[in-house]
Amino acid sequence: MRMIRNLVVGVVVAATAIVSTTAQAQEPAAGHRIAVVDVAYIFKNHPGIKAQVAAVEGDLKAYDAELKTKRDALKSAAEKLKTFKVGTPDYTAQEEAVADMDSKLRLEMARKRKELADAEAKIYFENYQKIAAGVKFLAEHYKINLVLRYNSESMEQESGESVIRGVMKNIVYHDNALDMTPGVMQYLDKALPAAASTAGVGGAGINR
Repeated sequence: MRMIRNLVVGVVVAATAIVSTTAQAQEPAAGHRIAVVDVAYIFKNHPGIKAQVAAVEGDLKAYDAELKTKRDALKSAAEKLKTFKVGTPDYTAQEEAVADMDSKLRLEMARKRKELADAEAKIYFENYQKIAAGVKFLAEHYKINLVLRYNSESMEQESGESVIRGVMKNIVYHDNALDMTPGVMQYLDKALPAAASTAGVGGAGINR
């Protein structure tokens, strides 16, 4: 009986030691600080970035109007083809003209799509570099060791996609004082001086 009692006591002592060691391992190192930033919000709402995106969208709208004119011309040429008898020189000439117009229009559309896609990619690439620089600047200033990306978008029960995005968020809760987003927005006001006069962003970013 004494042997069993001693064995039980030994197991309890060992278990207590394991729990104590695990608790110590989970305690964060002193001085470590964490912050969060909503990159998607910055892309959607910073005036400088919005102005760049609007310029590309304006180019797209202008091209759509031009494209409609060229499509109408192609349609008219195809209709005119029907007025000629198949096999005649006029029919052959018009058929070649329609084929040439169609081929050139397709190539032009492909080039324009790539041009617009490249322009959009450049906007996101260059501005992400600026956002990352802003995050680094604030992190170094406030002695922050880790900055996590989060999504501040609220879930909408009526939208299945919104609910899915919401439940898949990596960060469930954070103190608002940890949100670096406003500070990065202000940093971008200087990085994108053309939009600084219309920015009007409030909040300092990270609290000390």
